[in-house]
Amino acid sequence: MSYKTTRNCLKCSILALGLLVLQVATAQDGFADLDQALSAKQKQLGKSYVLQVWKAGDTLAYLKTSPELNARTAVPVAGSSKWLTAALLMVFVDEGKISLDDKITRWLPEFEKYGKNYITLRHCLSHMTGIKSDGSGVGKLFQKKKFDSLEEEVNSYAAREIQSNPGTEFRYNDIGPNIAGRVLEVLTKKRFDQLAKQRLFTPMKMRSTSFSNMGGGPLDPSGGASASADDYMKFLVMLLNKGTYHGRRILSEESVAELLKAQVPAGLMKDVPKLTEGYSYALGSWVANTGAAGTVFTGPAFPGAWPMIDTCRGYAYVYMVKDSPGEEKTRLHMELKSTVDGHFSGNCD
Repeated sequence: MSYKTTRNCLKCSILALGLLVLQVATAQDGFADLDQALSAKQKQLGKSYVLQVWKAGDTLAYLKTSPELNARTAVPVAGSSKWLTAALLMVFVDEGKISLDDKITRWLPEFEKYGKNYITLRHCLSHMTGIKSDGSGVGKLFQKKKFDSLEEEVNSYAAREIQSNPGTEFRYNDIGPNIAGRVLEVLTKKRFDQLAKQRLFTPMKMRSTSFSNMGGGPLDPSGGASASADDYMKFLVMLLNKGTYHGRRILSEESVAELLKAQVPAGLMKDVPKLTEGYSYALGSWVANTGAAGTVFTGPAFPGAWPMIDTCRGYAYVYMVKDSPGEEKTRLHMELKSTVDGHFSGNCD
């Protein structure tokens, strides 16, 4: 390579770096109040963090990172995985290969053998299967590790006690999304992690996102994803843009509308985590505001990740954390959201 060519390449690299720095610096303009609010809450939210805010249309509005974590580093997102799993299923709804109101016995005959004939995929994604959960915590992790595959784990659900009739009570747990993930495996004859990568992550260039079982046990559509802040933001912006990412159609507008529609009447909410008390539930995400139609949706992970979109004001918010203090975060994030709201127009609830 000639000296002149090398010099020109160096100039281009410096220019590109300068533009990136300028983009981030420009994105911070006018957000001094958010800087201040974030700083005040940092001890409670976790010191290793990334906070991003993007406008609909894929425009960076705000970015703040700690030295210990950057926006391209993947971290476990636990319960935020459910939103990804719900969206993956809607890919196949769009293709006409499956319907939310299909009964799971169409693909999983083990459930018919135990008389669970009326559970639908909609019940699965909205936590209304009626199947009794095995609880949470260490005992739950031990139970999962005794299975070698998602197929084994989901088949074990078939023999469990029915706590309530399908569609009559909401109880938040891993059962429904894992059943939906297994249905997709049977439908496509592909493993769930491969399917998620091929049909959802790769089309949106979510290169740091994956489902894995490196911790032992089967793949976990309910809580087994890892993602970077950059990647999860791509997913949220796709939803804000009614199913498109950089001009590419990922989901139909109808499927996005269904994903973001409250599915559970207030009277049916029986077992709700403290983190999301008072919220309704859509498909894979929580509806955080009330009214004729929800406009704020979030899929929080109890270890600390907090993805959220506001469809009225037209922005997406992602907070990723590496080391969380493990405290209840709803109030903190909604206070930060209130600060962000002031930078976006809209006559919203």
